[in-house]
Amino acid sequence: MSDPSSHFPVLETQRLLLRETSLADAPVLFAIHSDADAMRWFGTEPLPDEQAAQKVIEGWATARTLANPGIRWGIERRDDGRLIGTCGLFRWNRQWRACMVGYELAREAWGQGYMRETLLAVLGFGFAQMQLNRVEAQVHPDNIASLKLVERLGFVREGLLREAGWWGGQAQDLVQFSLLRREQRVVVLAE
Repeated sequence: MSDPSSHFPVLETQRLLLRETSLADAPVLFAIHSDADAMRWFGTEPLPDEQAAQKVIEGWATARTLANPGIRWGIERRDDGRLIGTCGLFRWNRQWRACMVGYELAREAWGQGYMRETLLAVLGFGFAQMQLNRVEAQVHPDNIASLKLVERLGFVREGLLREAGWWGGQAQDLVQFSLLRREQRVVVLAE
């Protein structure tokens, strides 16, 4: 995938459709991103209104055209067509074959394996289509569910990034993880 701006890559899993978000998704995205408890680990402040959600969606579309592009998928349940979150690969450094992963889910979708299913598809796409060698994840040390998720997917804990983030009016530590291409194959084969 040499030019992510030319074609949005739609991915499908057993239960999910991973697709481009549109302005029509702004009300649902606002509901997710305005939930302070659900967003406490996301790394940004909760959104104040639906117009802010529209700007986020527009920003994701623009990110595909940057020098170090990003791709953000809307996570839609196939059974009811409901958007339940997003997941993206961003800060894609083509020369280094590396990027970061980020994600969030609506509260009602927690604990049902949706993000694991999503990440398997997104990581598979990243390693196969984007020719990535390394995917990084940064997780707040108190976000137990996300820590367990990335570790179950084979990410390796590399250390603590002290006060690497700022949200909620204070500096936040982040745990640095990475998953390498050679390790990802093991995860997929184990599924």
